[in-house]
Parts: sequence; structure tokens; C-alpha cells
Amino acid sequence: MIKVVFKSHNKEAFCSKGDTLLDIARKADIFIDAPCNGNVSCGKCKVKLLKGKVDTEKTRHISDEEWEQGYILACATKVIEDIEIEVPSKLSSSMHGMKIEGSDKKKDQQIFDRAKQIANEHDLKFEVNIKKKYIEIEEPNLDDNISDIDRLQRYVRNNLGFDHIDFGLSLLRKMPKIFREKNFKVTITYVEKKNKITILDIESGNTQGRLYGAAIDIGTTSVVVCIVDLQTNEVIDKASSGNAQIKYGADVINRIIYSSKGNGLETLNKAIIEETINQLLSSLYVKNNILKNNVVSIVVAGNTTMSSLFLGVFSDFLRQEPYIPPFLKSPNLMAQDLGLNTNESAYVYLAPSVASYVGGDITAGVLSAGIWATDENILFIDLGTNGEIVFGNKDYMMSCACSAGPAFEGGGISCGMRASAGAIEKVKIDKDTLDPTLQIIGECAPVGICGSGIIDLICQMITKGVVDRRGKMHRDLKNRRVRFNEHEIGEYVLAFKEEYNLENDIVVNEVDIDNFIRAKGAIYSGASTLIESLGMDFSVIDKVYIAGGIGNNLDIENSIIIGLLPDIDREKFVYIGNSSLVGAYLTLISKDAKFKLEEIGNQITYVELSVYPTYMDEFISACFLPHTNIEQFPTTKNLIGE
Repeated sequence: MIKVVFKSHNKEAFCSKGDTLLDIARKADIFIDAPCNGNVSCGKCKVKLLKGKVDTEKTRHISDEEWEQGYILACATKVIEDIEIEVPSKLSSSMHGMKIEGSDKKKDQQIFDRAKQIANEHDLKFEVNIKKKYIEIEEPNLDDNISDIDRLQRYVRNNLGFDHIDFGLSLLRKMPKIFREKNFKVTITYVEKKNKITILDIESGNTQGRLYGAAIDIGTTSVVVCIVDLQTNEVIDKASSGNAQIKYGADVINRIIYSSKGNGLETLNKAIIEETINQLLSSLYVKNNILKNNVVSIVVAGNTTMSSLFLGVFSDFLRQEPYIPPFLKSPNLMAQDLGLNTNESAYVYLAPSVASYVGGDITAGVLSAGIWATDENILFIDLGTNGEIVFGNKDYMMSCACSAGPAFEGGGISCGMRASAGAIEKVKIDKDTLDPTLQIIGECAPVGICGSGIIDLICQMITKGVVDRRGKMHRDLKNRRVRFNEHEIGEYVLAFKEEYNLENDIVVNEVDIDNFIRAKGAIYSGASTLIESLGMDFSVIDKVYIAGGIGNNLDIENSIIIGLLPDIDREKFVYIGNSSLVGAYLTLISKDAKFKLEEIGNQITYVELSVYPTYMDEFISACFLPHTNIEQFPTTKNLIGE
């Protein structure tokens, strides 16, 4: 066996000769950012070889200076003898996103207010059918010696008016002792269903208290868990973190590929359940003094791939033509089926998907956006790791998905990160000096740049003459902020390490810009193609709803200038935040909303862009700043003088 010492983590791992360094780190539970899942295309898994020899080669992602210092790509390195490795802290741009982040009470209230607004506007009642009740059952004797479960059934029929009860094996196993602890005085938690009830839990004595639910948004990059009081409908608290699956690829395609190999599916399922959702739940329980057995209802919204991996369902056919999902609606689920850290009998409802790449996060988002009930033509754009778009009104809803990649959440960008503490979220560049003014989340030293910051930066670079319309740096600039490496790849320095006492400069290079141009091009061309498929154009739009994790700091004007959004009346644009979480919350507290969500899943028509005749031409045209046809963007044309 060969020993690998990770000095930065004070950890040792053992492996066989020829194992890749990335696989060794994963097995040792050491996070190394690898958005491309180890196919040597992103260059983000750089580590430093301190001691020993390895089988590796220099790639374009490693500069001459870095190579001399011992930097190698973990995914392209095979271990052949004992070595010592250091994982640079600059990789913490993604690691930082894995940390659990607490609640923002103001934003939590916005979730509640938005859901209440939708409910009031469309007559959706806030009502749940889960209750908790203290009961006193007659104790058995020789004359009345029916079974414990029959005794409970008799009480329910005579006193609560339900003919039947359903229960699980776990409840049956605990019932005999629980009944006798307080002489058949117990508290039951149950769900009402017409003429029967399903008993979720039974406790000794009078333990009547709050019952809670959890609304969960599983994003490809980020996961949010919201704890809700089922009696008052109040959002008690919220926590978020990066999706631990990111260790195995930044996008759904790389994760699907990983899941299809060996025990990859089990690994990804464990990453989302045990390493992400359960960790978030536990943090909320401790902070708010909540017992997990009192969490009895769960609503989950995620894209089709995330939903499949959440259930541990093989999903490789999602990425292969004709792109068939394993399911659109999930079976009836209980927490114990999935290993969730809640009451094991808690109901788990998974928002229905529409197609292979339009999932439950979009149906939940459409629910919260109210598109299904309006006469106006609404363009709904979810700017997350996967760009999903819905266009329509109460009469019809069309949808598509764009292969935007993770750029809007910082993925695929050399110094990219989630919108969390340390992320550069706004950028302005001085026209004369080309020095940037940065707005950083948390008002601390910068760690990296998030999606909204990248949009600002590229807008500033095109309007201030740093890059041309292809996204390439102007070679004639004589400025310390603009430089070129030995491969003649240009980069712009957002923050010199000396300015903020960093290990390395924070830069955005031409490869990053190209990745982002492709991402924004996918969104714009997807929206354009979807509307064109109905024989319409952008002029028919009444409102554009922007959803997703890119944050409230998305600058609409800058997004239009770079060609992400259409150049139409600015008053039509509305940012609606995490619409998936709002929809999940609304479904959690309203039976009416759940029924409506089911209808939405059935009503949305999906357009497969990959086989649509004009899509590829439109996409190529949109991979420019702002577009090859600048006449579509008069605002940008006026700014850059073309």
C-alpha cells in the first residue's frame, strides 16, 4: 500500500499504485474542487506536491511558475510512491460554499409573504391535515383483552370518527411499551384522509406541542432547508449550504456519469441525504431546540436529476437520446425510506417534474410565480446551474432547458464561488485606471466571484474597452490589471494578493469569460427559440420573472448589455428569488397548493431544444457580446459605439 499525506488537512490516506490523486482525496473525504469530474478540462483541482514522485504531466491549466513550484492536477496524477500533498486554501472558494449558512430573517419573511400573496390572490387555503392529539385509552383486562392495535382502532372509531387506521411496522414495534409507560395515556401524531387516519408517531403521556415541516430546495450547487411551524405556518428558520455532490462534478451530466459507475449512485445519494440535507436539519434542530420526531412533513423540490439522485434511482438514460427520465411523479414516500433525519414516519412529497431537464424545482417555481392564473404573457427564467425557462399564461405554458452549466453560481470560473461570504457580488471598473471597485458579501476580504459579480465584470469590461465582443482582452492595453500568460491567455486581476493578504491573485481569464458567454448565450437563445416556437417574439412579453440562486444583486441593465436578457422595457423585469423554495413551502402548508402543483406538472409542455431546427444557429449567434446581431441590443450598440 502507498501512503498519501495531505499536510493541509493533517490527514493520511492509503491507496494502490496507479490510483488517481482525486479519487484518493474523495475516499479520504477531502474536498478538492473538480467541476469537470476529473476529465482534465477545467483545471480547478490544482494541488501542490511537497514530497515524493507521481505519474503526471503538465497541462495548459498549469503555468510554468506553478509547475516549478510543484503544482499538479489531482485528476491527471497517478500515485506511484509515498507522497505528501498540500491542497491550497484558494480551493476554498467552493469549499466555502459547503459551509452551513444561517438564516436571514428579512429574506425568510419574504418567503412567507410571497407564499401568502399567492395564496390570497388565488384562493389557496393554508391548511395541513397533520395533527397531534393526547388520548386516554381504556386499559386492557381479562374481560377486554383485544390487541393493542385493535384497542387504538376502537378508540379512534368511537372518539375521533374515523373507520380505519394505517400504521407502519416501526410504530407497531414501539407501541406495546409506549402504551404501558403512562397507563395507556398517549399522544398520537396522525394524518387525516377522508374516513381513515395514518398514525405517524405515538408518544407516552401528554406531549402535545408544535409540529414542524421542512421545505427543501435541492439545487445542483446549493441546498436550502426551511423549517416551518405547521400550526402557525411561520417560517421558524432556514439554513443553506453547498450540495455535497459537487465533489463529483459541477453539473448534472457529470454527476449522472459518476452515478453510473461502480457505487457512484450510492455515493451521490449519501452525499445529498447524509452529508447535506441531514446536516442542515441537525443544525436547525440544535439552533431552535426542535425534536426531530416533531418534524412530520417534508416537501422537496429539485431538478429531474437531483430528484432521481435524492431517491437513489438510476438516471443514466436522462443524458442519452431520447432523454427519458426514470419518473416524473414519485411514489408515496416516508422519511425512513430515504434515511432523512426527521420523524421516520414523516411524509415526503417530491414536486413533480415535467421532462428530463425541467424538474420539480420549476413546477414549484411556476406555482409560486402564479403564471398558471394570469392573462399576461410571462417569461420565467431560472438562473441556476441549469437554465430552465417557462413561457406562457393561464391558457398554456411552454418550457425548455438550456445547457448553461454552473457559471451563474460561480462554477466553471477559475475564481468562481457561490453567493456566500467573501464572494464579489458587484463590480465597477474605472474607465481611466481600469481599477475595480468591489462589493463583497459579508464585507470581508474577497474569496472569489459569484454569478452577479461576473455579469457586472463582463459588462464593465466590454463597455470600458477591456475586452472585445468575442470576450478577448485587447492586446494593446498597457495596464497592470490586464496580463497574458505563457499560453497567451489574457486575464484581468480583480484583486492582487497584496491588497487583501491573499495567497493568490483573484483573476478572471478569457477561458472564464468564454464559459460565461456560452452560459448566457444558452439562456438567451433558449428563451428566443421557445417564444419563436409559438410564432411570437420578445415584444409580446408582459413580464420577465428572474428566479434562482444568482441573488437579489443581479443587475438587470448589465444583464441586458452583455446579452443575457432581451433588450426590452426594464419595468417588465422582476426578481422573485428562490421560487423553488417558495413553491415547496406553499405546498407544505396548503393542500390546495399541492393539488395545483400536480396540475401544473401536467399542463407544462416541454420543448427539446437539442433537436429544434433553429436552436443551434441561435445559440451560436448568442455566443457574442451581446449577440452577433447587435441590432437586437440597441442599448449595447449605443454604449460601445457600433
